[in-house]
Amino acid sequence: MSKDDAKDKSSRDTHYATLRRAVRDAKRERGEIPTPPQRKPKSNKDWKPPQLQPEQVFLYGLHTVRAALDNSERKLVKLSVTQNAFARLDLGEPAALPFPVEFVSPQDIDKVLGPEAIHQGVMLETRPLPVRRLEALKESPLLLVLDQVTDPHNVGAIMRSAVAFGAGAIITTQRHSPTESGVLAKSASGALELIPYIQITNLADALGELHRLGFQTIGLDSEGPAVVEETFAGDRIALVLGSEGKGLRQKTRETVTALARLDMPGAIKSLNVSNAAAIALYATRQHLAKAGGTSSGAR
Repeated sequence: MSKDDAKDKSSRDTHYATLRRAVRDAKRERGEIPTPPQRKPKSNKDWKPPQLQPEQVFLYGLHTVRAALDNSERKLVKLSVTQNAFARLDLGEPAALPFPVEFVSPQDIDKVLGPEAIHQGVMLETRPLPVRRLEALKESPLLLVLDQVTDPHNVGAIMRSAVAFGAGAIITTQRHSPTESGVLAKSASGALELIPYIQITNLADALGELHRLGFQTIGLDSEGPAVVEETFAGDRIALVLGSEGKGLRQKTRETVTALARLDMPGAIKSLNVSNAAAIALYATRQHLAKAGGTSSGAR
């Protein structure tokens, strides 16, 4: 068998294996075949996280890394990747890429990220994204402000919703908020590269600056005096959401233009912050469409 024949056979085998997996997954979703038991998670008791430098960020996961590679504002340092993951990234010849590529084993990546990270055989060392200022957001009709939302998984999910509904940026505090990291980027599944993530020192001052830029700031509170749809005014809205447990801080409640609640007629009156953000973003986008404020950031 020639090398070309062997390569064709390997490609066909890979193609049919992918089709078989897709058929099995579909059957499992329909309940036609049982889902295999979950593997026992690898122990991380002996793993110690590396000491990162201030300008050092490790991103991981195929979708997250691909989005970072496509972001012209990302300064790339090195791609560590398995042969299989490199083929799935479809980047061409490694020697032709403008950044170093190191082929490694999954275990090599585990040593850096820990055995619980779902890295899919790819890790990208980068520098943090450029710092953004509030003044640059004056043309955007929709912003999202987070008052000490600490869980990077929640912030990542909020990022995805913010990008989906065309928000211009996510603004959060430097303290008690997740910094740019692999966990945040993986949870955002590429959205970190698509929306400015602005961390400020004083939230009340930032809200005041948004007011000067013409934004109505609406704090979401389960006991707000009116439903959010009845609170909207104007064509620039900044939604403000509080932390997972305590909600909005008192100073924030006193600073926003208005407090409002989501209309929830059922027995449960509060939602996870990422779910609340998605619903509020949808309602705001509906208002902006009627107000004619969809010229910037809308899809």
